[in-house]
Amino acid sequence: MTASGDGEHSSVRWPEDIFSALKDCEISQVSFVPDAGHTRLIDCCLDDNMIKTTRLTTEQEGVALALGAWLGGERSVLLMQSSGVGNCINMLSILHETRSPFLMVVTMRGEWGEFNPWQVPMGQGTAAVLRETGAIVYEVDEEGKIGETVEAAARIAFGSSRVVAVLIGQRVIGYKNWRK
Repeated sequence: MTASGDGEHSSVRWPEDIFSALKDCEISQVSFVPDAGHTRLIDCCLDDNMIKTTRLTTEQEGVALALGAWLGGERSVLLMQSSGVGNCINMLSILHETRSPFLMVVTMRGEWGEFNPWQVPMGQGTAAVLRETGAIVYEVDEEGKIGETVEAAARIAFGSSRVVAVLIGQRVIGYKNWRK
């Protein structure tokens, strides 16, 4: 895989695979902080009249939105970058205490080929931090397995009222190259 300045590769299908999995699992609300790694997936959601989309100013707002959606009888997902996981840690406690389902799809930074030293600490700690909060974590580094992993994560989140995260490795999304 070559470096990418925007996280996009012409042959990449994983955003569409995730979108299909979300539709199959009856996700009707999608919240996100704009992120280059999720651009195509966000565009798919914005183009679908059956999905309510919410642009967030910070990721923890998505946790509250997801709880409200669940209490209102709908399923939601939070899309974010690994650096945003740290913003959510405190809010995850309400989901655990209320046994409310929560699905997040996280594009990783601070891993393979990272240029930005500020992304490395949270990127390296994301899976461990989420596991320490009691979340179920699925890490995926193969594009062909992303859609089925998101579907499995949604099923366990909504079937067992658990917090579940799918971490999409930086090797899949590509790394930013500011030296072009």
